Amino acid sequence: MSELLIHQDGRLLTLTLNRPEKRNALAASLCHQLVSALDAAEDDDSVGAVLLTANGSVFCSGMDLDETLAADSTEQLRVHEHLFTVGFRYPKPLVAAVQGPALGGGVGLIANAHVVVAAQGVSFALAEIRLAMWPFVIHRALVNALGERRALALSLTGRVFSVQEALQWGLIHEVAPAVELEDRALDIAGKLAAASPEALARGLDFVQRSRGRSFTAGGELAIEMRAEAFASADFKEGVKAFQEKRPPRWPSLEG
Repeated sequence: MSELLIHQDGRLLTLTLNRPEKRNALAASLCHQLVSALDAAEDDDSVGAVLLTANGSVFCSGMDLDETLAADSTEQLRVHEHLFTVGFRYPKPLVAAVQGPALGGGVGLIANAHVVVAAQGVSFALAEIRLAMWPFVIHRALVNALGERRALALSLTGRVFSVQEALQWGLIHEVAPAVELEDRALDIAGKLAAASPEALARGLDFVQRSRGRSFTAGGELAIEMRAEAFASADFKEGVKAFQEKRPPRWPSLEG
């Protein structure tokens, strides 16, 4: 049985964690498969957005404890670093649908997604401290999603927090009844997959390039990139389609 299910419908690629018997723990093999699938999708012009889901009652329980006592190789550490920083550099929208509890690295996956929908009643925790460990590789994504003080407090205490707290703090963006989660996530991800790939890539690039710049330097970058967007064929088509009340036909998809 494959640990990662990969399915493409139109321009939407769905990646499904498929280790329900192991609470979708992130074994080394699964991490490698996730990185490979994400890298392939990044270079695939037929993919407009990626949706991350999971099978079973748990979204992801974090690192596979059966492997924790084995020394991580340099290669494995680099795979973790690549996986848990993907949201900072990915040029396509990443959407996550969280149907069950998320712990440790599972929270890290969620923090890297650009849009997250979670089912009512799910819970979250950064439980590494209970194992005399710290969430090193996911911490930067946690800070980006939660803020430094919140990420620090949750990492120190390892306490369980609710879906409503996760929504209030910005880790997730929407809560849906469990029976509606899949449809809601597919609707969001599908609309993103159908949007202008050029505009999405440019917007995500701006977010990444403006991070850490001074206010003035960020403004200069915004002026430069906005001018590029105004001159783009996709923008012209978007305006024309809106005025004509019809679906757009993005020139950037026509080669």
